[in-house]
Amino acid sequence: MPAITIRSCPADTRTALEQAGLAPTWARLYAARGVTHPDQIAHRLPQLLPPAGLLHVERAAALLADAIAANQRLLIIADYDADGATACAVGVRGLRMLGAQVDFIVPNRLEHGYGLTPDIVKLAAARQPDLLVTVDNGIAAVEGVAAANALGIPVLVTDHHLPGDALPDAACIVNPNQPGCGFASKNLAGVGVMFYVLLALRAELRERGAYAENTEPDLRALLDLVALGTVADVVRLDANNRTLGAQGLARMRAGKACAGVNALFRAAGRDPARATVFDLGFMLGPRLNAAGRIDDMALGIECLLADEPATAQQLAQQLDTLNRARRDVEGDMLEEALAILASFDASDSYSLTAYQPGWHIGVIGILASRLKDKFHRPTIVLARSESGELKGSGRSIPGLHLRDALDLVDKRHPGLILKFGGHAMAAGLSLPANRHDEFSRAFETVVRELIDPADLEGVIETDGELDPADHSYALAEQLDHAVWGQGFPAPLFTATFDVQAQRVVGEKHLKLKLARAGAAFEAMRFFHPDPLPERIRAVYALMPNEFNGQQTLQLKLQHWEPAD
Repeated sequence: MPAITIRSCPADTRTALEQAGLAPTWARLYAARGVTHPDQIAHRLPQLLPPAGLLHVERAAALLADAIAANQRLLIIADYDADGATACAVGVRGLRMLGAQVDFIVPNRLEHGYGLTPDIVKLAAARQPDLLVTVDNGIAAVEGVAAANALGIPVLVTDHHLPGDALPDAACIVNPNQPGCGFASKNLAGVGVMFYVLLALRAELRERGAYAENTEPDLRALLDLVALGTVADVVRLDANNRTLGAQGLARMRAGKACAGVNALFRAAGRDPARATVFDLGFMLGPRLNAAGRIDDMALGIECLLADEPATAQQLAQQLDTLNRARRDVEGDMLEEALAILASFDASDSYSLTAYQPGWHIGVIGILASRLKDKFHRPTIVLARSESGELKGSGRSIPGLHLRDALDLVDKRHPGLILKFGGHAMAAGLSLPANRHDEFSRAFETVVRELIDPADLEGVIETDGELDPADHSYALAEQLDHAVWGQGFPAPLFTATFDVQAQRVVGEKHLKLKLARAGAAFEAMRFFHPDPLPERIRAVYALMPNEFNGQQTLQLKLQHWEPAD
């Protein structure tokens, strides 16, 4: 059973925030997350880090400005996840706003694999581009860039993934994680990197006199897409990313989102006027990702590029249908995986590797995430591709940098991993056919060396107790509208409650009435219909509930244990 802990909150920082004007509850929550001054949560656009801090961004801007001046054809090479789709849409929309001729290609996960490969270069070359621009990929495309160079097509790489031992021989690389880049936020998503390149390009065009007589394009119009991709990619929400997210959410709530984003809200049954981080990460993001997982991400990108609401809505409904199909496939795979792992003893293993040749390659990442959550072990899920190679997707836990672990396996067992990439918490890889057992043993050995056994014990970090008097719909709504995410977690509270009433609703949820210190609370335990004992210690979030025009507070139970 995971341990419930209370997040450390420096008393002096909390006091300073209160003295600066924050309400005590907010001062406590923000101080516990490293905020030391109200400016860090103001989320104003002028607070964004300047583009000049990104290595080679001026070179990229000059390259693009020259291409625009020469009326050259640009072709974006996208990635097939939500970050890649939004980065592509930002690139296409932004470059067109700035005067470029631009189109895009996105690899099909099942046919082409990831990134700028030589095969994708062949497809791209048929479009006769003058410049290729990668978004959310390219830092590992050594062979792909070489193939483009051989055809005389220069490549501008924009990416955020960690580089390998060698960088591609591109005309320019913009990536906050490349060697020598001193950009203060290493956590930009691919869409954030592309947005920064556009900011630098507009500045370059301004220097060249492009706007001496014309109004500058307003790149703020792209912030809804930047926010969606940043949240959906689960990158760390440092102050810079929180500003991008907050500004994008503000545009959605103000009715200024693009037609595609609004259509995705409608397809998900959500209201953009009340847009939250939850909507982006768990409602819109999965619908975009579904296209790349089981069909073609070009569908998702076309939705984000659509200007006509009717066209966008038609595409969003197709994405919604794909997402339902994705959930069915995922459910079947999870059921099969749990049956295979029925005898798995987590106490005997530091890692988990699961393989079935017939699993859908597009869904193995989600399955890895589900298994990681259930067993709290670094998890790799493998399936067989049409070529016979094994494709894998991994998810990690705090304490293990997954890409570094795969790098160590690769160095110790040359040839075992054909290629790999990713970051601390997620990675992808490919193996030769029939070598999954060998990889599983090698991965387990490395994980045992790199991880502390204490990291294998699940921990639920909370913000401690919240005074019953502070439980209100207003606070729940404020918390719901704030920007939380990876590295800046949404508040969770813990307290002991008497369970006064409970009943199953919708066949799989538990509706509760809880009591504490003379106060009664309505609560929900989603997807867990099993009854609770009379007294529990609960971990919960405040949840604003609106039904039939009535606004009420509910507690959302995330975890419980017997109070005794």
